[in-house]
Amino acid sequence: MTELAIIGGTGLTSLKGLEITRREVVHTPYGETSGPLTHGILYGKEVVFLARHGYGHTIPPHKINYRANIWSLQRTGVKKVIAVAAVGGIRDDMSPGRLAIPDQIIDYTWSRKNTFFEDGLVQVTHVDFTNPYDEELRQLLIQGCRSAHLDACEDGTYGATQGPRLETTAEINRMERDGCAMVGMTGMPEAALARELDLHYATCAVLVNWAAGRGDGGIIKMEDIQASIKTGMDKVRTLLEHIMPQV
Repeated sequence: MTELAIIGGTGLTSLKGLEITRREVVHTPYGETSGPLTHGILYGKEVVFLARHGYGHTIPPHKINYRANIWSLQRTGVKKVIAVAAVGGIRDDMSPGRLAIPDQIIDYTWSRKNTFFEDGLVQVTHVDFTNPYDEELRQLLIQGCRSAHLDACEDGTYGATQGPRLETTAEINRMERDGCAMVGMTGMPEAALARELDLHYATCAVLVNWAAGRGDGGIIKMEDIQASIKTGMDKVRTLLEHIMPQV
């Protein structure tokens, strides 16, 4: 049984080196997933891959069916999830081109279907979310970065915004005051849904730009982001090559 799933974010709609064995369309109680689950062998280990934004990168962050995605992975028997995400840097050390392994998250999203526990309950259900990322899996990513000599920030709070627009300088200033080190649009409710289904979940964030008002404070250009995404996702593939034997 395959125990590891990789969710690919912007720039990671396929996995180089993945020997595909089959594709599976999963019908869920929550609607359609972002696409078929891709089963395969990656560096000698079985994995399930899912492109969060669809394999053609056509689903914006606020329209992703997070519940269907996470439910479908759990249904296949997956126990661990590595989520890859492109983010903007807020903290001074979160410069474009680096990887980051966040240890906390703040949710600024709204109107997203963010729980499995809402209908037909025998009783109200709460889950502990004190530490939103699985520490064992987080340490695996950190050690993988070290062994692969990849420049990575080993902690930081991920601020999850609604999207699809980028943030204003004032919004980033507020997030910095709140303690956010990076900003992205897909971290929630994905992490919380994984916790509700008892999945071990951690994020590998790829810093692709300075957030609004950071760096040189200029206009954020999409062509610069695209260039950083390509470089960053190459690093993610290197990281995966190093950690797969330990999964």
